[in-house]
Amino acid sequence: MVEEKPVAEEKVDWSAYFDHIKVVCPWAYAAWKKDEIKITEWSGNYEPLGKYQAIVYIVPNYNRRRLKKLCKKLDTSYEYEFLWSEPRHGDYGAPMHIIIQQCRRKLFDLRFDQGYYNDLLIE
Repeated sequence: MVEEKPVAEEKVDWSAYFDHIKVVCPWAYAAWKKDEIKITEWSGNYEPLGKYQAIVYIVPNYNRRRLKKLCKKLDTSYEYEFLWSEPRHGDYGAPMHIIIQQCRRKLFDLRFDQGYYNDLLIE
């Protein structure tokens, strides 16, 4: 009998993924290179970010609808922002079904510095 690897250990080229999404998330690749992104399997609860800029939870056996629902449920935290992605999620879809946890304040600051909110600012 062949022992199955946990989902988090499957062969995914995370470096290539984070490099590819630089267009929409310019800080992700740099954080990945500095070992500031943790990849782990979803256990049913999120954890503190600690030293990480983001935690990517692999969510196996969730279809897109269920993944979006889980993300919406989690994204009520004042401290953290939760995003989701999956392979069919546009040009920058993740290689598998994932939930991404980031510091809400830091993400706001990064987006602000990149001009993400420029069209909302009144001059």
